[in-house]
Amino acid sequence: MIKIRARAGESVQQMVKRFKKMCEKEGLIRDIKRNSYYEKPSERNRRRRRKAQRAAALGRR
Repeated sequence: MIKIRARAGESVQQMVKRFKKMCEKEGLIRDIKRNSYYEKPSERNRRRRRKAQRAAALGRR
């Protein structure tokens, strides 16, 4: 769970911006987008295999 505390003299817009950045770092936005529609297990496995192949081609795991 992400928690934001107001800093001294910080505006609401700055707090929202900081909150969005933290969500992005944690990968929440990506997870929400990925879970917004149903993905068949075969498609999920195919996506994971492609990702592994790209990583192997780049020489990292």
